[in-house]
Amino acid sequence: MQPDLLSASYDYVVVGGGSAGCVLASRLSEDPAVTVCLLEAGGPDDSVFIRAPLGFVATANLGIHSWGYHTVPQAGFDGRRGFQPRGKVLGGSSAVNAMVYTRGNARDYDGWAALGNPGWGYADVLPFFKRSEHNECFGGNDYRGVGGPLNVSYLRSPSVLNDAFALACQSQGIPLTEDYNGAMQHGVGRAQVTQKNGERCSAAQAYLAPHVGRSNLTVISRAHATRVVMQGRRAVGVAYRRGAQEMTVQAGREVILAGGAYGSPQLLMLSGIGPAGHLKERGIEPLHDLPGVGQNLQDHVTTVLIYRSPRTDASLGVSFAGAWTMLKSVLQWRRRRTGWITSNISETQAFISTEGRPEHPDIQLALCTGMIDDHSRKMHLGHGYTLHVTLMRPRSRGSVQLQSANPMDAPLIDPAFFRDPADMAVLTKGLERGHAIMADEALAPFRGPMLYPLALHDAARTEQFLRRHSDTEYHPVGTCKMGPSTDPMAVVDHALRVHGLQGLRVVDASIMPRQVSGNTNAPTMMIAEKAAEMIRLSQA
Repeated sequence: MQPDLLSASYDYVVVGGGSAGCVLASRLSEDPAVTVCLLEAGGPDDSVFIRAPLGFVATANLGIHSWGYHTVPQAGFDGRRGFQPRGKVLGGSSAVNAMVYTRGNARDYDGWAALGNPGWGYADVLPFFKRSEHNECFGGNDYRGVGGPLNVSYLRSPSVLNDAFALACQSQGIPLTEDYNGAMQHGVGRAQVTQKNGERCSAAQAYLAPHVGRSNLTVISRAHATRVVMQGRRAVGVAYRRGAQEMTVQAGREVILAGGAYGSPQLLMLSGIGPAGHLKERGIEPLHDLPGVGQNLQDHVTTVLIYRSPRTDASLGVSFAGAWTMLKSVLQWRRRRTGWITSNISETQAFISTEGRPEHPDIQLALCTGMIDDHSRKMHLGHGYTLHVTLMRPRSRGSVQLQSANPMDAPLIDPAFFRDPADMAVLTKGLERGHAIMADEALAPFRGPMLYPLALHDAARTEQFLRRHSDTEYHPVGTCKMGPSTDPMAVVDHALRVHGLQGLRVVDASIMPRQVSGNTNAPTMMIAEKAAEMIRLSQA
């Protein structure tokens, strides 16, 4: 549907064409009686760097399809600024991420419900996880779904490193798990990925591409939202900038923000909705004092153990052999959609507990088939592999604030990594477990020296290692917290409606009251699936 961009009106306006926005636009427009407009600041997802799974390495390195954010200087990183590469393209971060499909732990969602959010326990959200997926790994069962838009598969051409790593985990007391998204998360297993036929299956490809011909669905790309248009306490539209033009799109029923943990609170604050004192400091007249907007930021902090390897066949690397392998892999992918180009790099996942609680692991381990130094922005000659050791339930809480009243300015992002000393303590234990696994005999044929040696016997040097070699695992959440009106930091209620306003919801990872135990892309799409049903029922 081609709109008159200067005078368009729809029932629903969805701001942000990322993981949640694509789901919402697709599901809401299933009803031919309503009209839906999706605004996305980035461009279309037609790049080979998106379709080819390994292409995400280039997008991160070169800043392609990315907002290119950085944090404010982090005291926990000795003043270093962290990297925050969020997707700026149709599909959002699902178009540029490592494609790992992880739902989190059942106890995470039961915890959400216990905080005063009815309908968000594990039994409530599981049907929406199942509805969203077509699972090639296990088919349909009590935990997994078939027939949904999002394809979930195993990697077509995994490295031989994965079997050695799985053996090393078992040698160190970590069992194999058939499905870490099923009955038991604890254990080690092959990565489940959002791929289909050797290509990335982003939210845009899964939910939008099959339905672009719907007459009631309008997708406007390169549309940078600047504020929510309010009439009194009701949201009635969205102002946005497209090139040099300033435009407004009207919403007859609802405006739905799906800009993610940074974009949604930023747009609320630009619209005068948020902490009144902060808005006044930035020269914005407060329309609705909502102290929790931009607060409660949580992100998974991860550290990396990087090893060189004498084996050029088991990992990606910078060498003559690596260049020849890559050339052959490009041809292999073009012909058969197999080979290294189908790799997501993060090829095996393990979930462990530092507290002896296998029912609720607190550390995620990811074996990566390359030397991943500073998000692959630092390149090294030779071949090697990396273990990501990730703290899954951080206690530290940060914030997102406005840099200025200019909507084109990046927000001020402060994840407050290691602000709570407990995070350093738990990640240190995870680092010890990870180091023991990597030193196991099963990996001996592949193992060379560590790129950055680790001295676990020295507590001060171990802490220094963590501060120097840790950063985001790309999972920011929580900045528009879901909770009851009695919670002073809650921004939305259990139906994701903004407290104290009408016609305005937030539907994305920002509503998570607490971080989940694993990657956040699958939970974000689940949230949007559930929200779409709630919205339909509210209009029935």
